[in-house]
Amino acid sequence: MAAQPQQLLTRLTTRFQELPATRKMGLAAALAAAVALIVVLFLWSSAPEYRVLFSNLSDKDAGAVTAALQQMNVQHRTEASGTILVPANQVYDLRFRLAGQGLPQGGAVGFELMDSTRLGMTQFQEQVAYQRGLEGELSRTIQSLAPVESARVHLAIPKPSVFIRDRQRPSASVLVRLHAGRALDAGQVQSIVHLVSSSVPELTANSVTVVDQAGNLLTASGDAMGTRGLNSNQLDYTRQIEAYYAQRIEAIVKPIVGDGNVKAEVRADLDFSETEATSESYRPNPSPETQAIRSQQTVEDQQTGGGGPAQGVPGALTNQPPGPAAAPFETAPGANAGAAAGGQVLASSSQRRENTVNYELDKTIRHVREPVGRIKRLSVAVVVNYKNISGEQGEAPRPAPLPAEELAQINNLVREAMGYNQERGDTVNVVNAAFTEAAPGMEPPLWKDPDNIAMAKSLLKNLLVFGLAFYLVFGVLRPLLRDLVKEPQPVVAAPGELALGGVGGVDGQEGPETGAPVDSYGDALAKAREFAKSNPKVTADIVKEWMAKE
Repeated sequence: MAAQPQQLLTRLTTRFQELPATRKMGLAAALAAAVALIVVLFLWSSAPEYRVLFSNLSDKDAGAVTAALQQMNVQHRTEASGTILVPANQVYDLRFRLAGQGLPQGGAVGFELMDSTRLGMTQFQEQVAYQRGLEGELSRTIQSLAPVESARVHLAIPKPSVFIRDRQRPSASVLVRLHAGRALDAGQVQSIVHLVSSSVPELTANSVTVVDQAGNLLTASGDAMGTRGLNSNQLDYTRQIEAYYAQRIEAIVKPIVGDGNVKAEVRADLDFSETEATSESYRPNPSPETQAIRSQQTVEDQQTGGGGPAQGVPGALTNQPPGPAAAPFETAPGANAGAAAGGQVLASSSQRRENTVNYELDKTIRHVREPVGRIKRLSVAVVVNYKNISGEQGEAPRPAPLPAEELAQINNLVREAMGYNQERGDTVNVVNAAFTEAAPGMEPPLWKDPDNIAMAKSLLKNLLVFGLAFYLVFGVLRPLLRDLVKEPQPVVAAPGELALGGVGGVDGQEGPETGAPVDSYGDALAKAREFAKSNPKVTADIVKEWMAKE
């Protein structure tokens, strides 16, 4: 058994040396081509799959990234438009490593401009360098958002003035290039606006404009947001209200019709306007008994006795000082009366009374502030599936519409769950129809799964390489080797060609023209005898020809 490989190799060498030169060259060429093709197929199958590392790079960034990849000894390819390809299994690792080195810079220059200040720079040049650096830093920050591929920021910073009337506020413009199939929602746009406005002194959010690569305006002024539409918070609150009522309706109807047999949609009209009202009202004057006294003032002035107030005509005579006092003495009653009558002395009295009462005013002050986001109107649409009714024996259940009484009950439940209010214009529409849509929660087809697609591509690639290699080995190389190791067979010329001087299969060589092989010398002799018996005339002619040559 151990000698068989040596014998096989010796037989192959001998057979190969006995072949003609042209056949040797053809066999060597076929063998070399088959081996080369097998090697190429295996190299192609084992070659790594390249994916995009970065695209749309500037010449400066592309050169920096290429130099970094060469230092890391990473295989890479460079294509047009600044695209760099690396092996698929190293894409994310290389992105992280290059990001740690600050690559790529995205074509924007940041505050590193301030590192190369020159002696003798003017104030204007310093201001321009600072503004360029600020724009570059803002561009890099905005590019860190997932949907943004690249961004450019333009700042319009006016020259400061000491006069208030000549002062101008800064403004900013942002151009974002989004990835294919990506978009910025309202919240992300507002975040970009506030990011830029917070980075520049005295820059308000209303002075920042954001535009995408298609020229679509992504921002609007504050007045437009208040009058033309709702902002992101208001839209989110509206969706929450609608989802809340839809969930309540489905939760109360599901126990009746079953899970998956009811669909509810709610449209809420909300009022986000802020309203404040202050009113002041007075009641008619009530009776004094029911009023509260605020303040009260009383004045009384009373005067009695002979000493009355000054009388007479004002003048020099009446303004004389009193005379000397005289001691009192007793007089007769008649004499006192006569003196009083002679002097005209009369008795006088005075009395005055004032009373002032102030009552509290009956006043009512009312301050009313309406809540923001109150419901103005609700519109509800509910679809209920048909009910499966079991048929007769042996028949499958068939769908049938709900009875009118049951549908009316569902309608009443929906009204109670949503808090139906006819005064504000609420509407409810309950429809009973057969569902034809697919069951919820179906998984996507297998052929649409990205992982399955990648696995199928790899499997087909390996099958193709294996199939070609199998064909080359068993369809090309094996027949060639089998012909070489096959032992030579004796050949004999065909009986009809003996007259042409063909050499028979006595020496086991092939005839010059036919080379039809036979099993042995006895078989060839038997065939010659059979031919001589069936064709005696031809045989005689051949013998005569041989004798004539002799």
